[in-house]
Amino acid sequence: MSERVENRSAGQSPGTKAERRLAAQLAAKKAAEARRRRQSMLGAAAGVIAVAALIAGIVWLNNGDDDKAASTAAAPSATVPAEPTAAPEPQLPADLDPALKTKPTVEAGKGELTKLGVTTLVKGKGPAVKAGQQITTNYVGVFYKDGKQFDSSWDRGEPATFPIGVGQVIPGWDQGLVGVPVGSRVQLDLPAELAYGKDASGGRPAGPLRFVVDVLAAQ
Repeated sequence: MSERVENRSAGQSPGTKAERRLAAQLAAKKAAEARRRRQSMLGAAAGVIAVAALIAGIVWLNNGDDDKAASTAAAPSATVPAEPTAAPEPQLPADLDPALKTKPTVEAGKGELTKLGVTTLVKGKGPAVKAGQQITTNYVGVFYKDGKQFDSSWDRGEPATFPIGVGQVIPGWDQGLVGVPVGSRVQLDLPAELAYGKDASGGRPAGPLRFVVDVLAAQ
């Protein structure tokens, strides 16, 4: 009884409270719907962005493949070997001494070797070798003191071709073979400093050496 009096005195009817409750529920419902619409719009926008990004990525990949294909088509294949350039055949002298067709027997030296020794065993009839030329040789190399062989082009079955007089071979060859007529067989006695030195590391022949060299061609 007192509650009704208080409600009337405040100017409120009995149904006003229910209406307000309903209004609050409607307002909450509208707010929830508004939130759902915003979320839906944001989700749709995110979907559009994701699709756009996916499409852009596919286009980029396709363009990359096209660029790669164009680059591959434009560039020569690295796996295709170039045609080998045949080296010119050495011109052997027509009157090559028959002795140069047989491997020589090389003996040990005698005494101490202190300087380069060049001994002509067979004198050729060709032009003298000049520094900077490519020469073709057969040779046998032995240790000067005991005559033990350490190298031979004869045993490999093919002559050796190299530039002479330009520091591409040991000094004793550069000094001893320049000026030798093509078609000659010469004996070179090399002290260690004109050969490979006194250090035998790396499998190099150390100490004084003796070579018998056939100069087959020069060009």
